[in-house]
Amino acid sequence: MPRFKGVVQRTVLSREDMELLLSIPAEEIDDWSPVKVIIYPDTRSLYDAFARSIAALIKRNNEEGKETKIILPVGPTPQYPLLAQITNKERISWKKVWTFNMDEYLDWQGRPVPEDHPMSFKGYMKKNLFNLIEQELRIPKEQAMFPDPFKPDAIDDKIEELGGVDTAYGGIGYHGHIAFNEPVDTYFVRLTPEEFKRSKTRVVALNPDTFVVNSICGIGGNPYGLPPMAVTIGMKPILDAKRIELYCDGGDLNWQLASFRIACMHPPTLDRPVTFVQEHPNPKETVAICADARTAAPIRMAPK
Repeated sequence: MPRFKGVVQRTVLSREDMELLLSIPAEEIDDWSPVKVIIYPDTRSLYDAFARSIAALIKRNNEEGKETKIILPVGPTPQYPLLAQITNKERISWKKVWTFNMDEYLDWQGRPVPEDHPMSFKGYMKKNLFNLIEQELRIPKEQAMFPDPFKPDAIDDKIEELGGVDTAYGGIGYHGHIAFNEPVDTYFVRLTPEEFKRSKTRVVALNPDTFVVNSICGIGGNPYGLPPMAVTIGMKPILDAKRIELYCDGGDLNWQLASFRIACMHPPTLDRPVTFVQEHPNPKETVAICADARTAAPIRMAPK
């Protein structure tokens, strides 16, 4: 498949290569990417595909008498009410489902924000998915797990006990991160890519650029309303999942256009952790990065 100027191992592209990466027609991205790239005409189609992917996985495992183990994000989010509707309409039981939410915000003291906080991921999931599923189909409370800053190994241990994750679902952050696995932004820590890819659940401080973008996208640009820390699952359970599906819905601000293209086509680099999904075994079959047409559109670089 095409690569930028024949580069395979380089982790920093030239300006010319970046211009090419950002300008490739959307319909050609899949040809350039090591992973499967799927572009939907609009966000409604994207959310519907996301919801139906989860529902189909649970339904198939139920029919085969298997447990379903999935990692879930809060971002994107509109797929969850759709998923609840599909679940109730098609009578899909969640009794044998284990969900592992990617992350949760923490306050300045490193404690989880309350569930009624507007940025609480646990509160969002309960309100917009779990509590919308009819009682007789609903997931047992103990099987819907969220990372705990005071018990950081709980999710990693449970995933290992269950034999791994079927599918890691997610979005892509501004800095090319999955969950809050952001590039390490400090002079005092030096990690190799291999160390980062083996990372486990841990407490993190948000990088400044992520803090700004999330405050703009989530709470009207109010930096005082965004919790400054988070607890996140690591890269290891995500990269070890049998399948990875990432969904990008850049929205009116178009903030995700570059992150989407970098995730699909930039060589793997610690500067953009999402690019490590390209190294998944048989990535054209086991990894899908999905976007709506607006998010997949080419980007015009500023004049030289």
